[in-house]
Amino acid sequence: MSGTKPDLSKLDWMTTRIDAALGWARKFSLFQYPFVTACCGMEYMATACSHYDVDRFGAGFPRFSPRQADVLFVVGTVSHKIAPMLKRVYDQMVEPKWVVAFGVCTCTGGFYDNYATVMGIDTIIPVDVYIPGCPPRPENVLDGLIKLQEKIQSGVKATLPLGPSARPAELQTPHRIEAHTS
Repeated sequence: MSGTKPDLSKLDWMTTRIDAALGWARKFSLFQYPFVTACCGMEYMATACSHYDVDRFGAGFPRFSPRQADVLFVVGTVSHKIAPMLKRVYDQMVEPKWVVAFGVCTCTGGFYDNYATVMGIDTIIPVDVYIPGCPPRPENVLDGLIKLQEKIQSGVKATLPLGPSARPAELQTPHRIEAHTS
């Protein structure tokens, strides 16, 4: 037996293959935690029914403990009063974890332009997929789920809550402070 060390650069292909296999497996085994606060919850439940069947995408069984979930679906309006609870739920999830903003109120604050509503949950936690709509149609939810699966498989992850400037262009609505002054 000689004292030469193996060339580790030749083993890079193996870790790449394992990462690809893990990404593929993760995208079809999504354990979601629904954080439902408002009316969009009805459309969220409609997407889970047999007509739209999110189970075919590997997201059929919601978990009701954040410690068992890897996808956080934030559904509906988030007020400043409930925002610390949302942050706590997010912090309780184990890595890797992803966040879906479901509904325009969750994405940007929606038509609420007041002191009590969070103007987008991306000011609190990082968001991986935005599904705008009031409420979003089940087809849009399935499209968002497919986009999330693509991100999971490729390993792309939102890192920091970057706020409104990091949102997709169509969701960059400014909060108008002058709307509150008369």
